Amino acid sequence: MGRLVPAVTRALDILELFLQGDGTLSAPEITRRLQLPRTTTHELVSTLAARNYLVPVPDQPGRYRLGVRTYQLGSRYAERLDLAAEGREVAREIAESCGETVHVALLEDADVIRVATVDSTHAVRVVPEAGRRLPAHCTAVGKMLLAMLPADALGELLDGRALVAMTPESITDPDVLRAALAEIAVLGVAVERRESHPDVSCVAAPVRDRSGRVVAALSVSVPVIRWDEAREDELTALAVRGAGELSARLGHRGAVR
Repeated sequence: MGRLVPAVTRALDILELFLQGDGTLSAPEITRRLQLPRTTTHELVSTLAARNYLVPVPDQPGRYRLGVRTYQLGSRYAERLDLAAEGREVAREIAESCGETVHVALLEDADVIRVATVDSTHAVRVVPEAGRRLPAHCTAVGKMLLAMLPADALGELLDGRALVAMTPESITDPDVLRAALAEIAVLGVAVERRESHPDVSCVAAPVRDRSGRVVAALSVSVPVIRWDEAREDELTALAVRGAGELSARLGHRGAVR
């Protein structure tokens, strides 16, 4: 890495301050928070304002907020985001942390479709079929995505629909499913215990885009021979971390729950 340019670093530090609080700051506040000389702060703020990275706040003399140029840069970045590509990168990081299979999946109608998968490094492992559709109610990712739907959208998907069983543990009673989804919505994570495969358990967390909308879920799948209460807690934390990282890559700010 080449030498960092102090003036550019300070300008970026100033811009990043506006991500906090109500998004408005005065030059004296910037000076105090970054411990910069007043002259340096005024020069940097003036330069950023001249390039439309900062703009004065109407009716609040001396205060600034982020300008249109930052929005244009963010929009261009968001346009080029690829959920599958970003999902693979994050899934790889999480898989390296735990050695298990990691998925990123989308909801399509009442099914889930995996858009990114990184396999376990263990000899005994979950081997997913690429592109295979699975009933959402039988999977951790699917239950996570169903739980995040508005009530009317969930009703359209479930009302009058038969809940097929993939294993004896699959939920087939609509009332039981709705109760489970309500609990998942509160917890912010979903667990599947041998519901889509008799030898597999799984935990998932929601992935949000920059608007806060849930667009996918990230899961960690484990053969039941390596699944116990302690392992479930460990993998839940990893799924939440991975979902949070992927959400951040998609422009979301804040918790994934």
